[in-house]
Amino acid sequence: MIRIALVTAWLSFLLSMVGALFWYHDWVYQLPTPVPRDYVPVATGTKINLDQKLPNHDGKPVLLHFYNPDCPCSRFNKSHFQSLVRSFSGDVRFMVVVLSDKKFTVDDIQDKIGLDIPVSFDQSLATQCGVYSTPQAALIDTDHRLYYRGNYNASRYCTDEQTAFAKIALEGLLQNESLPILDRKALTSYGCTMPVCKN
Repeated sequence: MIRIALVTAWLSFLLSMVGALFWYHDWVYQLPTPVPRDYVPVATGTKINLDQKLPNHDGKPVLLHFYNPDCPCSRFNKSHFQSLVRSFSGDVRFMVVVLSDKKFTVDDIQDKIGLDIPVSFDQSLATQCGVYSTPQAALIDTDHRLYYRGNYNASRYCTDEQTAFAKIALEGLLQNESLPILDRKALTSYGCTMPVCKN
């Protein structure tokens, strides 16, 4: 009888620890990424130079997917990003911009995200778009102007349709609408610092 009580207590303790770790990481995920001291904000409407970085983009809007393979938040976002590419690739060009201090090849990145789309290692694109964490989306309109820069979703696994910010921005741009008014969770950076993920 004592043995059963000890095993039950031990299992309860382990389950409590797993639960505590889960909620701790969920809480950490919801904390904004610290803004770098040298950060310069970039306003929507700013011209973004993509000509040398993404030639032949056919006059379509471009979604830059800022990504770090070591970032758990980037991994949580993988399925959602794949669904956006599948849904919008006829009307929008997609490109992955890798923000990491490690060396990767184009094939490495395409394999990690499960998509055969252009990949750039040019971190100056992050500065141009005002990005300092991953994952982030930057949507550039057909006039090469920044339409949206922000989060994909308020949910860690990008499952909340009401806060599917990047998707809402894509739909608005394709319908020639002004950027919808989005809450601060869309525009406050959450996720991993760049280029070194500290989460």
